Amino acid sequence: MTDRSRRRFLRGTATTAGLLGLAGGAHAGQGRALGLPVSGYGQRARHETAARWLTPTRYLASTASWTPLADQVGSLTPAGLHYERHHAGVPDIAPDAHRLLIHGLVRRPLEFTLAELRRFPQAERLCFLECSGNSYREWQGPGGVDVQQTHGLTSCSVWSGVRLADVLAECEPQPEARWLVAEGADAARLTRSLPLAKALDDVLLAYGQNGEALRPEQGYPLRLLVPGYEGSISVKWLSRVKLSAEPVYSREETSKYTDLMPDGRARAFTLMMDAKSVITAPSPGPTPLAPGFQEIRGLAWSGRGRVTRVEVSVDGGEHWQDATLHGPVLPVCHTRFTLPWRFTGAPALLASRCTDETGYVQPTREALIAARGANSFYHYNAIQRWRVDADGSVHNA
Repeated sequence: MTDRSRRRFLRGTATTAGLLGLAGGAHAGQGRALGLPVSGYGQRARHETAARWLTPTRYLASTASWTPLADQVGSLTPAGLHYERHHAGVPDIAPDAHRLLIHGLVRRPLEFTLAELRRFPQAERLCFLECSGNSYREWQGPGGVDVQQTHGLTSCSVWSGVRLADVLAECEPQPEARWLVAEGADAARLTRSLPLAKALDDVLLAYGQNGEALRPEQGYPLRLLVPGYEGSISVKWLSRVKLSAEPVYSREETSKYTDLMPDGRARAFTLMMDAKSVITAPSPGPTPLAPGFQEIRGLAWSGRGRVTRVEVSVDGGEHWQDATLHGPVLPVCHTRFTLPWRFTGAPALLASRCTDETGYVQPTREALIAARGANSFYHYNAIQRWRVDADGSVHNA
């Protein structure tokens, strides 16, 4: 190669390298600077700011935090955004010292360490949990300012542990046992009764969530996991299970978690969570809708089993269209639904209603109040409506 050819080649190589460097810098945004080192436990991107909303209260140990459903990607909830409900704060429990006592109407009362429980065959349940107080503001009319405040006391996770039925078999329940009472190790000693038939069906003693150990706020090191039933029955920090012939009528199932009817009587042990759905986008937020295509998105669920149908209305329920359900559509799980829509700038009234595999159809607010009155606090599952104004702002209707 001549000197002239060599100089021409080097000039071309330098130019190409410079262009590649500029392109690489444009794509990476940081030029050729090295990224952050690997850490022992992964963190979310610093640009992501989704957080739980805390119920305002004077008693910080007895409060709730609400999942930001509008920010959730997909149907599963990260453990760090899973809703929480605490009656006496979060206890700090050393797993090696924790014990689970099973007694009452059993032939062999036994106490288990966590290591002993882990020797049972492992099982998993993919299911939602929902606080029976979810949407409680809506009993008295539009209350929550956004979907987090109206529906954020529900989340969906993969739970790992052992079947309660397998552990109870070791204790040999007596024939007269029909119920059990579960008690937590928190300062409130939250206590709930559960039919034994349900306990022997699909209930877990859970020690894992979404592929890792339970977080303290979710009951570490051991919780009850009762698919489809109101969330408080999935007792956290589980320390005691007593088999009995009848429910114990504890504080949490007499003065709490009951529904006052118009005639003065109270519905008790309304454990199953009925079918429910909500549109998560468009939903109330700081940014108004721009005219044009908008994919309506939402979540539907039922404690009775699978969601089989979700309908969406853009005129407050005058007309309904079938939404697309996105799999996997599993029993007792959040199910994503979508419907294409074009916002023209005309006012709209968005709503969704779901049907589950038993044929149960989510009711209107008017139908729910006609059946149960408006004195309840728990188990509100009426159709939720969002009002879209001409300027694109969205409000709870």
